Amino acid sequence: MEGKKTREEVEKSGMIGTWMRKHRLIYSGATKHPFILSIRDGTVDLEAFKTWLGQDYIFVRAFAPFVASVLIKAWKESDDSSDMEVILSGMASLNDEIAWFKSEAAKWGVQLSEVVPQKANQDYCRFLESLMSPDVEYTVAITAFWAIEAVYQGSFALCLEDGSKTPAELTETCRRWGNDGFGQYCNSLQKIANRRLGKTPDDVLTKAEVTLLRVLEHEVEFWNMSHGSA
Repeated sequence: MEGKKTREEVEKSGMIGTWMRKHRLIYSGATKHPFILSIRDGTVDLEAFKTWLGQDYIFVRAFAPFVASVLIKAWKESDDSSDMEVILSGMASLNDEIAWFKSEAAKWGVQLSEVVPQKANQDYCRFLESLMSPDVEYTVAITAFWAIEAVYQGSFALCLEDGSKTPAELTETCRRWGNDGFGQYCNSLQKIANRRLGKTPDDVLTKAEVTLLRVLEHEVEFWNMSHGSA
């Protein structure tokens, strides 16, 4: 029974679960970054938050065409038509997300038209653009897509846990990505990625793992930029 249980657990967590254990330090660095912990602990520098807000608005505008490219790859390469519906739901929410950034920026006095992308943001956006190439396999792209969304879900959910001292004016931000509905959406993306990774050739598997690590590195650098740390 013990061996059977272990096999079932491996099958349930899939390749993503294996990689999460293997790379748990950098994943933890991305989801429990000092910037996020400062929000959770109520010690956040609100100027740092405003920096994040302006920079992330620029990122989301680059993220939207990346998601569109994942949708196209799913249409061409997916072995399950329901993948497109999951990705479409993510695309649909981006319009609302961009409107939210504009509204939030106005509330905080951040002039979005004057925000200049910092190096970490430029590097991340260039990386996203590289994943839009037709040469990048759907399996690699969907793994990156899951990772980008999962980092935000894991990070902001942390700020909603019992005992957190998240400032009231930042609670809505944390709920936007930390809520259960967004968590379920991330789980849907993870299931797609696991299904694809479970039947992909070794060379594509290696590419997907390297891409996952690069996403996590870019996420850490993005938080560093927002936090004002090197």
